[in-house]
Amino acid sequence: MRQLLIFSERDDAEEVAATLGEWFPGLGVPRVVRETLAGEDDAEDAQWLVVVEGLAGESLAKVDELTERFEGWREEG
Repeated sequence: MRQLLIFSERDDAEEVAATLGEWFPGLGVPRVVRETLAGEDDAEDAQWLVVVEGLAGESLAKVDELTERFEGWREEG
């Protein structure tokens, strides 16, 4: 199942991705991408996404705790 962790700051997204890579080495380091909307010219306000696949149950609870610490949130994507 694919999860999107959403952050306002790139540094936060990169730190969370690195931490998740350490916690769950089988995943590798999750991808960090910039959210883009169709037809959007100015990406200045676009969010930063950490794309995570293959986690469920108690692992997602740990992910949620980490994400909230950096003022982000998780959505299924």
